[in-house]
Amino acid sequence: MNNPENIPTIPAKTIVSRVQKPSHWFGAEYNMNIYRGCSHGCIYCDSRSDCYNNKDFDTVKSKENALQIIRNELRRKVSTGVIATGAMSDPYNPFEHRLKLTRNALELINAYVFGVAIATKSTLVTRDVDILQDIITHSPAIVKITITTANEELCKKLEPNVSPASERFQALSVLAYNNIFCGVLMMPIFPFINDNEENILQILRCAKQSGAQFVYPAFGMTLREGNREYYYGQLDKLFPELKENYIKRYGNLYENPSPYAKKLWGIFTTECERLGLLYNMKAIIGRYKAGYAKQQLTLFSGKSLGED
Repeated sequence: MNNPENIPTIPAKTIVSRVQKPSHWFGAEYNMNIYRGCSHGCIYCDSRSDCYNNKDFDTVKSKENALQIIRNELRRKVSTGVIATGAMSDPYNPFEHRLKLTRNALELINAYVFGVAIATKSTLVTRDVDILQDIITHSPAIVKITITTANEELCKKLEPNVSPASERFQALSVLAYNNIFCGVLMMPIFPFINDNEENILQILRCAKQSGAQFVYPAFGMTLREGNREYYYGQLDKLFPELKENYIKRYGNLYENPSPYAKKLWGIFTTECERLGLLYNMKAIIGRYKAGYAKQQLTLFSGKSLGED
C-alpha cells in the first residue's frame, strides 16, 4: 500500500493471532498490532523492555501489507471472536490520522463479523465511532482509554506526547453518547507519585461524569530490564528524590505495588460501588458481551468467511 507519511515499515507474516487466555484480559480471543513502537513518550511503558527487542521503540513503524494480511487471516479463522488491539503499541498514534490503517482494519473486522477491544490513550478513537456502531450490531465492542491522573500538569510529565486527561475524558463522553461500551484503564498507579486518595477519587468521578461504564485499576506498576533503566532515568529528571525509594523498596522486582495498595483498593471499590462503575474483570466482560453469543453464532453459521 502507499505510505503517505513515509514512516518506516517492517515485514510481517501474521498480525491477527489467537490469545492464550481469552477470558483473562477483557475477554479477547485474538490480538492484533498493526504498528510497532510508539511516540507517546510515556515514562513507564513496559513495551520498552529488552524482552521485546525493540531498540528504537520511540520510532513508530507500520507493518508491511498489514491490511492484506489482516483480511486474509480473518477470512481463514474457523471462529469469530473479539480482536484486541493496543497491547504493544497505540493503534491511534499520530500517523494514523492519515494512514488510517486502524480504521481500515476495523472495517475488515466489521465485514467479517468480529468484535473488537481497543486500548488507547488517543482521542482519535472517536473518529471511528461510525464503524464501532456498525460492529456492535453483530458483535461485542469495548474501548479502554488509559488515564493515570486527572492532574494535567502531572499528566504532561508522565505521558508527555499524549492528549491531556481532560480531552481523554471528553473522548469517553463521545463514545458513551454513541452507545459504545467504554471505560478507563487506571494504570499504572505509580508508587510515590500518583498513589493517593485524591487522584483515585478524581479519576473515578471524572469517569462517571464522562459516561464511562467501568474503571479497571492497577495499584502499582511493572518494571523489567530496559524499561526499568529508562524509567529511572526519567525519575532523575522529573522526580529526582524518588529513584532511591524504588531501588530500596523493589530492587529488581518485576512487580512494584504501591505501598498503599490495600488502602487505595478499599477507597476505590467503595467509590465505584457508590457511583455504579464496574471494576471487576469478569463483570466488565459479562456486561459488554451480554446478548451476543447466540447472535454471533447465527451470523457466523450463515456466512462463509471465504466470501468477499
